[in-house]
Amino acid sequence: MIEGFIALYIFMLAAFTGYEIIGRVPAILHTPLMSGSNFVHGIVLVGAMVALGQAETVLAQTIGFIGVVLGAGNAAGGYVVTERMLEMFKSSKEDA
Repeated sequence: MIEGFIALYIFMLAAFTGYEIIGRVPAILHTPLMSGSNFVHGIVLVGAMVALGQAETVLAQTIGFIGVVLGAGNAAGGYVVTERMLEMFKSSKEDA
């Protein structure tokens, strides 16, 4: 199992790496990457459901339920934002 300082080190390294990678993404690629990240949010949701299914105590079930609700909101919100961004790229003229 991961100890405290090692977990903190891994978290800080992941946060720094994520910030550097996302900060260098051109605006034109943001929408396709957003769609890809929605897929990752779906995987997080599945993981939260598995954790909730294996929870035995009331505290673990409560935390698992909160994880499922937040994961579902995150995934659904990502798709809403992606759809809204794609609408911005459509032509303002209607085809006749």
